[in-house]
Amino acid sequence: MAGTECGLPLNLISPPTVEQELWLHLGSIVPLNCTLQVPGSCNGNVTWLKDGKAVEHLYTSQDSVWNGFNSSVKFLSSVLDVNLTTEDDYGKFTCQLQNVSASFTLHKSAQAGHIAAVVLALCLFAVLVIGIVLYIKCRLNLNLWYRDKYGEPELNDGRLFDACVSFCPSNIDTKFTNFILKPQLENRYGYKLHLDERSLLPSTEPSAELLMNVSRSRRLIVVLSMAYLEQEWCQNNFRDGFFRLLELSQTPIFILFENQYKDLPAEVIHLLNSQKGTLKTMLWKADSVSPASEFWKELRLALPRKISLSNGQGDPQTQCQDDKDPMLTLNSEASDLDPDGDLGVRRTFYKAPPPRIAPVARVPDREPTADVDISDLGSRNYSARSDYYCLVTEPDL
Repeated sequence: MAGTECGLPLNLISPPTVEQELWLHLGSIVPLNCTLQVPGSCNGNVTWLKDGKAVEHLYTSQDSVWNGFNSSVKFLSSVLDVNLTTEDDYGKFTCQLQNVSASFTLHKSAQAGHIAAVVLALCLFAVLVIGIVLYIKCRLNLNLWYRDKYGEPELNDGRLFDACVSFCPSNIDTKFTNFILKPQLENRYGYKLHLDERSLLPSTEPSAELLMNVSRSRRLIVVLSMAYLEQEWCQNNFRDGFFRLLELSQTPIFILFENQYKDLPAEVIHLLNSQKGTLKTMLWKADSVSPASEFWKELRLALPRKISLSNGQGDPQTQCQDDKDPMLTLNSEASDLDPDGDLGVRRTFYKAPPPRIAPVARVPDREPTADVDISDLGSRNYSARSDYYCLVTEPDL
């Protein structure tokens, strides 16, 4: 655009530098502002060039003029609107007036990769889903591993059993307790159970036998079946008996059968759900028979942690007890004179020779009599320390 000559000085106000680098996306509209301070007598116009050529009518410009604080200076402004519709719209745009010029170089900016962002989001979502699935599948194994490695064992508490199992002597409950629950916990995991098929609360108050059995056990397991609920104390006042059980045992375990759950009274289900923080409810399903099922893992988590000791160390419950009972002697290795059996020693107590005994006349028609009376072996109790008890013959003394 032509214009009259302007006197000096000419000052560039916008852009702040004579060289501007801009990176823009295709489809953007950018206004290029070129403002100069000129003498008040100047009537010239700002000229726009693209790559050294006049822009002509390809782009529209808005020119404006305003005076300064006094009539000696005024401002000329020209704003060129560039619509980046094609790659040809990129280039170097220059505004100039006489010997003063400023340039705007427009570069094409790479479009933001939405595909990469979507792929990253999907990967994060997949990792989150996999983590949740693995936690649901392996949470019990992780909890068991942590409990067995870092959990506190319940030792030296004077308890004889890990759990007291209360069940109804019905056909189904008896088979479940004796042929599934007891073998799995005792033979596979080493727990010691006390089975009680009698009524827990024959009256409004707990019996002395109930108190003794529960006090000797670290947990109370109740096989809560339909037959169990048909007991007299359950039918008369199950609510009071239920809360008495919560007072007697710490975190009792209630085992329910899935095929009987829908037939349970609403009061029983409501009481079990209202006390979830003080008891453990477990559901026996058709797939719970497998040793790897969640039922056994949850049951093991509810039971005390078991300690596996090497042979010869004795019962861990008596490791730190000052019990003088020879059946519970702490030093089992020194006390057990016959580790291979309990029907007589195979070495003498002392190095001194045994006392002489008059020879016994032989009776040819009779079998030799045994030196040890074993008639009462069947009534003796070896449960406390089976590796200690031994019989000593009179000659060895």
